[in-house]
Amino acid sequence: MTLQLMIGLVLMLAGGEALVRGAVAIAERFGVSPLVIGVTLVGFGTSAPELAACIDAALIGAPGLAVGNVIGSNIANVLLILATGALLHPIIAKPKALRRDGPVLLGSALICVAIVLSGHLGRGLAVVLLLCLIVYLVMAALNDRQPDRTAADDGQPDGSHRPMALPLNLGIAVFGLGAVLLGADLLVKAAVDLAGMLGVSDAVIGLTVIAIGTSLPELATAVIASMKREGELAFGNVVGSNIFNSLGIFGATALVHPIDIPTDVVGPDIWVMLGATLALLIFAMTGWRVSRREGAVLLLGYVAYLGMHARSMGI
Repeated sequence: MTLQLMIGLVLMLAGGEALVRGAVAIAERFGVSPLVIGVTLVGFGTSAPELAACIDAALIGAPGLAVGNVIGSNIANVLLILATGALLHPIIAKPKALRRDGPVLLGSALICVAIVLSGHLGRGLAVVLLLCLIVYLVMAALNDRQPDRTAADDGQPDGSHRPMALPLNLGIAVFGLGAVLLGADLLVKAAVDLAGMLGVSDAVIGLTVIAIGTSLPELATAVIASMKREGELAFGNVVGSNIFNSLGIFGATALVHPIDIPTDVVGPDIWVMLGATLALLIFAMTGWRVSRREGAVLLLGYVAYLGMHARSMGI
């Protein structure tokens, strides 16, 4: 079981990296701006493990894993991933991105809380969530639309190798998606076994083990972006990922299989998620960046959160 869990995590991490690498290369090939790449392709691409794990969990009859994964991943994105990136280098939050995406981030978190409190997510509401996500994507693209760029504009050579790059990057993205799906299947099945062995609910495992595991691509992206001082990409990655988790993953999962919300996550976890979202927005608006000190505060909050669940698991 431990080996299966580790193989699943490795496949999801490697697959998420390949998926993001291929998607970003394709986007850059067509002149999409870094702002849109950070919030959409990178943010959504690194959420592919969460999507695969949640759908798989719903199909095998483990709704606690699906719901716990969404809530736990949103918490980990802010309190672990963004915090780690900020500790390495303060993360810049550009006013343009924050004014556009901040209200959507808060709104999606509130929707997520309302869904959990309602106790059920059916296909009708799932369609509404996915439509909201599509509207957001269209608005983001229109708001950040830039003049067409060519390879020559970017200083890139426009030789005959250029047409070969697109099929290669498509292949990388498809390979990454396949690895993510396989890894998700292994991870979810191992997590269900782990929950049974420890005597805790699927929801608790989803909120902790699965949430951290499926957030590894976001963590890798945030660390790399911070080390390269690409704060806009790191910030957009977390914001885009959380929006996609709340609207896209909840919506897509319930569309495949309606979800009954376990009572386990109607406790402190949804309020921790909402509090983390508010903390992120407040920190970002003070000086338009998340400083190292603020990153440390967020990380300490995550340590306390994990400590709470460790006690419930008897660790």
